[in-house]
Amino acid sequence: MTYTQIGIMSIVIAALLDMYVLRTRLVQRKAFWYSYLIIFFFQLISNGVLTGLGIVQYDGAAIIGETSPTNRAPTFIGHGRLCFAPVEDLMFGFSLILLTMSLWVFWGRRGVQRTPMAGPPRPEVHKMLRYKP
Repeated sequence: MTYTQIGIMSIVIAALLDMYVLRTRLVQRKAFWYSYLIIFFFQLISNGVLTGLGIVQYDGAAIIGETSPTNRAPTFIGHGRLCFAPVEDLMFGFSLILLTMSLWVFWGRRGVQRTPMAGPPRPEVHKMLRYKP
C-alpha cells in the first residue's frame, strides 16, 4: 500500500468517524475550516523546512510525483509537492486534526474532563473531590 493510498484512506476514515460515528459534524462548520486554515499554514511551514532541508525524504514510488536520484532537492511546488512536502502529508495532517477535534467535541459533550482542573482553586471542585487544602 502506498503513502498516497493510506493518506486517502485516513481522510475517509476521519470524515466517516466525524459525520456518522461521533456525530460531531465538524466538517460542516465554518469554525472548523477557519481553524484548519491556521493549522494548514503552519503545517506548510514545518513540512517545508523538514523536507526542503532534506531532513525528511520520501521514496518517489510511494508518493504522488517523483523523486529523482540526480536531483535530491524536492521542488517547491509541483510534482505532487506543496512547499517541498508531498501532498500526502497534508492528507495526514487533515485527518489528524479532524479526528482530534472530533474526539475533543465528542468527549466534551459527555462531560468528560480532566481532574484536577487547571486554574485557581474553586470550592465546588474541592467539595466534589473531597479535597481539603
